[in-house]
Amino acid sequence: MMPEPPQAGAISSATTLQDEADVQIPADTVERINDNPLYEALGIRVHEVRDGRARATLTPTVQAGWPTPGQPHGGVLFTTIDTTMAWAVISLGGQGSGCATVDCSIQYPAPASHGPFVCQAAAIHRTGRTAFVRAEITDSRGAIVAMGQGTFRIIAAKSI
Repeated sequence: MMPEPPQAGAISSATTLQDEADVQIPADTVERINDNPLYEALGIRVHEVRDGRARATLTPTVQAGWPTPGQPHGGVLFTTIDTTMAWAVISLGGQGSGCATVDCSIQYPAPASHGPFVCQAAAIHRTGRTAFVRAEITDSRGAIVAMGQGTFRIIAAKSI
């Protein structure tokens, strides 16, 4: 069993949005989020989703560490940031909502060679159904190995 990842990081000091539609995704739902082929193939695990924030870990699988074993490919880091930011946005939309990435950019300030990695994401601004989010991935030493920002469209829950 992997130890609980740290919750510190530069993103944690960012101001996030508070809204009456904010939701905390229950632990059993988070477990279902983690039970998908993409996350399992890459080694992504979501730990917390609430109040415009999300936290996930990346313990790269052998396949995700190509071409260097134990060092995730940049696309794996990108996917980790994009999906973690998406969960932060979903917590703003209310029960049953979703989101779509409109724009996402990422920078890689250091090699990702000391895993496992922690991704923290926080929504920093919202205008109607558009949310702006920042995220970073830190290694086991606390060094930032990737940071990104994205724009997301909140998709309201469909009524039947």
